[in-house]
Amino acid sequence: MKKDIGVKPIASNKKARHKFEFLERFEAGIELKGTEVKSLREGKVSLQESYARIRGGELFLIGANIAHYDPGSYLNHEPDRPRKLLVHRREIVRLDKLLSEKRLTIVPVRMYFKRGMVKVELALARGRLKYEKRQTIRERDDQIRIKREMSRRR
Repeated sequence: MKKDIGVKPIASNKKARHKFEFLERFEAGIELKGTEVKSLREGKVSLQESYARIRGGELFLIGANIAHYDPGSYLNHEPDRPRKLLVHRREIVRLDKLLSEKRLTIVPVRMYFKRGMVKVELALARGRLKYEKRQTIRERDDQIRIKREMSRRR
């Protein structure tokens, strides 16, 4: 993955890399309340067990936990509320078609600040079976072993 200039990472979903095979990645904005942004700046967010769904022609992030902002008053946000993702209409239509045809899901990979705005990197993903997970771990270990041998021989 290339480094983006001006991008400040907030959170990443490391388990998603293990559970899913990513077919395509894309970026979306996210509609937030003021206390949510302040909580994100403190890094109090969890993307574990979160996913995106299309409801009524709009894309929503479900299951992402943004913790309460401690200095917030009675206007504090609800931590587990569904949050609207800002994506072009044609992308939503294309994703809806792909989701209905194949057994795919949309998984948030990471959340970050880009030029002062909060962005979410989403992936169109296919769930891995248990044996596929083992196989990818084995392949990764083999690649590490090969790199070590190559560096030793130099």
